[in-house]
Amino acid sequence: MTRDELQEKIFAVLTEDFEFDKPGLDDNLRDDHGFDSIDAIELLGKIELMLGFSLSREEKEKAMGIRTINDILDYIERIQSAHQS
Repeated sequence: MTRDELQEKIFAVLTEDFEFDKPGLDDNLRDDHGFDSIDAIELLGKIELMLGFSLSREEKEKAMGIRTINDILDYIERIQSAHQS
């Protein structure tokens, strides 16, 4: 998936499943949208479905540094690259 395709899918998940109102790429998920650790776990599950494979424990731990939508996109791109190698 290209970054634009990923962005479109992530925006759809965030607006439909997490009720974000007009999310911005650099919005702080927690401060601007009230995103919490339970939301993060749910989002990781949706990312796994989107990618079509389960994330390893190590990959999930790397998600703890995510703060913005751009961070989510960077994270998914790194995981896609690692699984394509």
